[in-house]
Amino acid sequence: MPSPSDEPSSRAAGAFTTGCVLVLVLLADVFAGLLVLIVLAVRGLGRMDAGAGQPPSVPPVDWTPVLGWGVLGVAAGVTGLLFLRGGSRGIGALQLAVGVVLVGAAMSAWP
Repeated sequence: MPSPSDEPSSRAAGAFTTGCVLVLVLLADVFAGLLVLIVLAVRGLGRMDAGAGQPPSVPPVDWTPVLGWGVLGVAAGVTGLLFLRGGSRGIGALQLAVGVVLVGAAMSAWP
């Protein structure tokens, strides 16, 4: 029968679980950011082709960049707050900083 010292402590198991959740959340944020970039790039390419051969005019107001960056920034901020509340100060602060940068990008894209 193994002694209690051979079993991993619950603290180490909790740290491992927290680390795995942290990596998954960061990967989800990266993939969401790439998705927003791809959508905005495809919309920009479609707009360049649509205006060929027509006289220049005022383009309609496009709220897609504002909504894309804003939602992504709010999601990063909320996950940062959840990490801060869960006790992961470093990653929570990093997530909040990323959220602030993304909300700044949304504000700069404001029409």
